[in-house]
Amino acid sequence: MTTSEPLALQDFGPDLHVDVTDAVPPPSVDVLGIPLAITDYARTMDWMDATIVDGGTGYVCVAATHTVMACQEDPELRAAVVESDLTVPDGQPLVWAMNALGQNLPSRVYGPELMARYCERSVGTGTKMYLYGGRNQGALVQLALNLRRRYPGVQIVGGYSPPFRELSDEEQDAIVEGINRSEADVVWVGIGVPKQEKWMAQMRPRLRTPVLIGVGAAFDFHAGLIPQAPSVVQSAGMEWAFRLSREPRRLWKRYLRYNPRFVTGFARQWATQRPR
Repeated sequence: MTTSEPLALQDFGPDLHVDVTDAVPPPSVDVLGIPLAITDYARTMDWMDATIVDGGTGYVCVAATHTVMACQEDPELRAAVVESDLTVPDGQPLVWAMNALGQNLPSRVYGPELMARYCERSVGTGTKMYLYGGRNQGALVQLALNLRRRYPGVQIVGGYSPPFRELSDEEQDAIVEGINRSEADVVWVGIGVPKQEKWMAQMRPRLRTPVLIGVGAAFDFHAGLIPQAPSVVQSAGMEWAFRLSREPRRLWKRYLRYNPRFVTGFARQWATQRPR
């Protein structure tokens, strides 16, 4: 299987079927100027598979309230998010906001869970995946090892942990060459907001990989570097508090700055757009 040749339907196995019409992104709803896809895990993964089969290219942003609010201050980030094929609601408060505007979403599309479910699905489809990100190369190796242990047969065809600085043109060229040479179908990007969204927007025209998807802290979670919040905390929309308790020095400014702004900003939007 290569990225230049569309995947044959039979390559997905007798019990897995791909409808190429799913390569059309689902509709979206505007939350504070950011179009959030009306989707769930299955529909998002179907779009990924259909894009691969159809020979298309695109990228997915996974947005929490932090992403939405950072877009209000960073035009380059906003352009990268708005131009994505899908921006899925990663944060539970975004699902509540979308439902308050008349949708009926049962759950969010949480980046780490999406990555886990797609890795499990890929064992049957044979989808090839590349890992770009992580705290360092050692953490990236641990991530790949964990994924291979949890999902025997998963195809991870390469990975790279970039330095925490601006990349030179030569380094970017080498990264593009390495990813294209791997013939990956999906590149998982875990370098955090806003770097991963800007990276995907910048690199999308240069990469032959059909799907790029930015999942932020999913790399740290699946590598076992930091714990995930219990499911009851996630469902209550309090994951931010759990993460803050684990990494207060890194995250306190983010949540202190953006959480209140999201609440007040969306309250104004809802007051003018609420369903009648």
